Amino acid sequence: MKKITKKEVKASRFKIILYTFILRVFGLTFGIRLMERGEGEAQILYSEIMEKFPEIGSMLKDEEKHENQLIEMLDEEMLNYVGSIVLGLSDALVELTGALAGFTLAFQDTVLIAVIGLITGISASLSMGASEYLATSEEGLETKSPFKASLYTGSAYIFTVIILITPFFLIEKNPNLSLVVSIFAAIVIIFIFTFYISIAKSIPFKQRFAKITTVTISVAVLSLLIGMIVKIVFKIDI
Repeated sequence: MKKITKKEVKASRFKIILYTFILRVFGLTFGIRLMERGEGEAQILYSEIMEKFPEIGSMLKDEEKHENQLIEMLDEEMLNYVGSIVLGLSDALVELTGALAGFTLAFQDTVLIAVIGLITGISASLSMGASEYLATSEEGLETKSPFKASLYTGSAYIFTVIILITPFFLIEKNPNLSLVVSIFAAIVIIFIFTFYISIAKSIPFKQRFAKITTVTISVAVLSLLIGMIVKIVFKIDI
């Protein structure tokens, strides 16, 4: 490119620091895919000047080929167990968000809601981990360890539980506000993880994000209605 432009372009120090951080925190596959997406504008520019400099076409093909070969060579453990992580996250988001919504309307006591949510979440995380262990054992895949699969599922579940119940410990006098903050936190988790998976696995982001968010909020709304019915029928006033 220097022969064509007659200029020597220096690397951006900010981008070097940023992508080094991303690669170390989120892994090589995610980092490379993210950098690949950022080359969209450069691809448009290349296509505009390709008629004048035909050699750019072969350079682009070689670059794309080498990128794909490099990504295929990568074997990151986290991506091998991404199904287990998705299972833990999605189940925790749907189940616990719904449970917290029901508890909020039924009890209106933030500490009680948080404690019940924590107990429910820990029990469910152990159950999910055990189920994933058994399921992976039955699959008999050499590329996946049943113990690691269960560990990823349980850890993802309990991480989500801690995030979702934290607002109830911090906002003690307003359970309804705590629930709103908790649901917002759930949407943020969905956004971050869906974005990660969409980049690392090269799958559509918007449709997946909309689907998980819709299911989570729908379950929360239904649980609120159930909590209202329980409160009326059993005359709970806490």
